[in-house]
Amino acid sequence: MNNRYKILYTKQGLKDKRIAFKAGYGQKIENILSTLKENPFAGYPPYEKLVGDLAGAYSRRINLKHRVVYQVYNEERIVKIISMWLHYE
Repeated sequence: MNNRYKILYTKQGLKDKRIAFKAGYGQKIENILSTLKENPFAGYPPYEKLVGDLAGAYSRRINLKHRVVYQVYNEERIVKIISMWLHYE
């Protein structure tokens, strides 16, 4: 049985992915997505549990300004990418 997580994107997440790749962050994002597919709670790169409007979501740093923001659905083995550009918009 495949224990990997499936990556899904919100409309904004997919738009942000295209922008981030064009800006030269493709390899960093691919590394983060690879980690999320294997284990969204793995320790590296470090993740942060979000609060407020994004409570229940997590983020991982692309660089100082940009984050991958995502939600995890453990039972379904799904990671939903909410956004990848700017800081918690």
